Amino acid sequence: MNHYGRVAAVVLGLYVLQTSLLPFAAYHGISPNLMLLLTVSAAFLRGPRDGIMMGFVTGLLQDLSTGTFLGTNTLAQMLIGLFFGRFSNRVFREQFFLPVLASVPAMAADYFILALLMVLLGYRFNPVSSMQTMLLPMLIYQLAFAYPVHRLTYALDQKLREKEQH
Repeated sequence: MNHYGRVAAVVLGLYVLQTSLLPFAAYHGISPNLMLLLTVSAAFLRGPRDGIMMGFVTGLLQDLSTGTFLGTNTLAQMLIGLFFGRFSNRVFREQFFLPVLASVPAMAADYFILALLMVLLGYRFNPVSSMQTMLLPMLIYQLAFAYPVHRLTYALDQKLREKEQH
């Protein structure tokens, strides 16, 4: 399987897991965002260019599956991929603590970008109660799933780097 086939298989596998099985473990309709975790891990491991590309693909998949405004998740995840990709040269690839811990600010950034876009589109909501009922469970889910997703992304990155060297 070539480079793009392996990446596509991982993206589609996590997407299927996120959209089919994880809603059964949802708390008040909130489940983990594996696509965001994949974007952050890819950005840390491969840099801003691949982080933006992964953010585009995963955000577009989320936009197509949720039926909300097309491009909101795509924009948010591309910005997050760019931001965390900027730190790729400052992070040791074998280190797992920072990418796992980065899932918390990534989720918070995703939440606030999407909330800002909704306010700009004219929707009203109470930000304080929304943060209590939505953001806190999302952060807990992200921390719980960050290590397995980053481990999977790291293994994929190792295989891709071996192929690139040969």
